[in-house]
Amino acid sequence: MTSVALRRATATDAGAVADLWLRSFAAALPTVVRPRSDDEVRAYFREVVVLLMETWVAEAADRVVGLMVLDDDQLSQLYLDPDWRGRGIGDRFVDLAKRRRPGGLALWTFQVNKPAHRFYERHGFVAVEHTDGAGNEEREPDVRYVWSAGRPEQA
Repeated sequence: MTSVALRRATATDAGAVADLWLRSFAAALPTVVRPRSDDEVRAYFREVVVLLMETWVAEAADRVVGLMVLDDDQLSQLYLDPDWRGRGIGDRFVDLAKRRRPGGLALWTFQVNKPAHRFYERHGFVAVEHTDGAGNEEREPDVRYVWSAGRPEQA
């Protein structure tokens, strides 16, 4: 089995991180319309995400296979290469996020992303708000999840 290392992203990772996000988003959310072009997504990851936010990558076989972004108490991005799902990388990212933000975390996910709901609920996140999507760029109904350190994990 190929070993997977989690590490902080560097500026040189921005292209690989953006490309991973694009592949993963397309595979996980095929019905969600992206409001930005691929080039705009790449620029955003290069100029904002990797430089200004706490960005982590999962690296295996000399390539980026996962990414996680923490922005204050928000778990704002967690995406895996479609070929690397189901190998425990997401679990490791969530454990890392909880260690980095022991006071609690919040995140948004789209209502259509039922696998994400199951994943986060398994990790002790609780849905606290549902919206019609008016507050996000995609105009896609979403769900806000919260994790508090004192809440027992779901089985």
